[in-house]
Amino acid sequence: QVQLVESGGGLVQPGGSLRLSCAAKGSIFSINAMGWYRQAPGKQRDLVAQITSGGLTNYADSVKGRFTISRDNAKNTVYLQMNSLKPEDTAVYYCNADLKPYVSWPYSKYWGQGIQVTVSS
Repeated sequence: QVQLVESGGGLVQPGGSLRLSCAAKGSIFSINAMGWYRQAPGKQRDLVAQITSGGLTNYADSVKGRFTISRDNAKNTVYLQMNSLKPEDTAVYYCNADLKPYVSWPYSKYWGQGIQVTVSS
């Protein structure tokens, strides 16, 4: 069984920083891309940032220059460093990983449970 365990969310003032972490746990043979999505109340879930196993990154325009995604392949962990946070960054952030638990299984997308990030004074 695979679990994506997120941590690091919370309440921060505008202009502040937070660092999210997501560790993939359980039976894991291989991980391709890992990423972060977010969903604000009443809105759809959107991609924030994504990183391939080789380190190639992709960001939503709204976070470019403020957020940095990274990963530690040895720890099966992805990070999201969020700087210069704005109230509009408030949302539930979800970790996502494209992985296969066993060598004979296909790659599938797995999701974390979500973690709240609130930017408010």
